[in-house]
Amino acid sequence: MPGAMTPPPLLGICASGSNTGKTTLLTQLIPVLASHGIRVSVIKHAHHEFDIDQPGKDTYRIRKAGAVQTLIGSRQRWALMTELSHIAPERQEPELGELVDQLDTSLFDLVLVEGFKHAPIPRIEVFRPALGRPLLAGQDPYVIAVASDGPVDTTLPLLDLNDPTAVARFVMDWLTCQPGVPHPTSTPSRS
Repeated sequence: MPGAMTPPPLLGICASGSNTGKTTLLTQLIPVLASHGIRVSVIKHAHHEFDIDQPGKDTYRIRKAGAVQTLIGSRQRWALMTELSHIAPERQEPELGELVDQLDTSLFDLVLVEGFKHAPIPRIEVFRPALGRPLLAGQDPYVIAVASDGPVDTTLPLLDLNDPTAVARFVMDWLTCQPGVPHPTSTPSRS
């Protein structure tokens, strides 16, 4: 279709269960990728009700009063909260594509996705053998690598979970193979 934008590259970070280090890996990857000129956005799935505002704050009070959308802005950042329970109380969990559509694709080069382990996107599995949980790789065709803090029996690329620079290098190599994506710089950016 003429004029159609290339969808942003999505790369999932998944694991079998919680408390495996997915968020820790994300927070380590983002600055390494940024130092190579890669602008990252993140979509994180929550399995429960959550708030990004605190009780007593103006935005919380406005949202609780019934506002469908609340946008708060300053010169440093802005955040938009949409209260779906007011417009669709029986709503199912959002699909990943629906959330991606909410992002401004002009602001980033890559979306890292935490959770959504059933979405059909490539992903890196965070695996800690000491936890005794099952390995998703081998059962999940979308897992393209395993980041682990111990030995893993897999034919996929095995990344050292304790070396975020090595994991970032894998992500950058993967990213260069995605259509419509500028190549990362080899030296840190000076932004």
